[in-house]
Amino acid sequence: MDAAEVEFLAEKEQVTIIPNFSLDKIYLIGGDLGPFNPGLPVEVPLWLAVNLKQRQKCRLLPPEWMDVKKLEKMRDHERKEETFTPMPSPYYMELTKLLLNHASDNIPKADEIRTLVKDMWDTRIAKLRVSADSFVRQQEARQRGEHHTPGLCHCTPALSQKQTNKRKTKTSNQ
Repeated sequence: MDAAEVEFLAEKEQVTIIPNFSLDKIYLIGGDLGPFNPGLPVEVPLWLAVNLKQRQKCRLLPPEWMDVKKLEKMRDHERKEETFTPMPSPYYMELTKLLLNHASDNIPKADEIRTLVKDMWDTRIAKLRVSADSFVRQQEARQRGEHHTPGLCHCTPALSQKQTNKRKTKTSNQ
């Protein structure tokens, strides 16, 4: 799965908006949305929230976990543990990117949030590299990976390449 596919899946995640328009419930294949009333919060998929925000039809509310204090705790916990820790959402990185790119004016301390999420991502990538190197060195058939997110998983083609190169080297040395 590449980065674009992961972002596409992330756009299905539900977020809360405060619309500034009225509209009855709309019926879509993926489910019903609305009704939309000015000033009343409503949950919608991220793709719709971004579209409405771009047309200045709503204000986006950040997810509960998108708070500096909560993210600092998550970052510190991720740094302390040797293994991957649970993330607030499987698409935390993609959600952060999309929300901050399209609605940073609705998110308090947006720059700090961007930095904290990037720090968590960097920590997780470093863990993945260490884990991949160990995996290849030990020539294991499979690797245990709890709490991997789809965004992290699209970084694993490098692991497959390393494993292939290791096999070629081992075969040529025999």
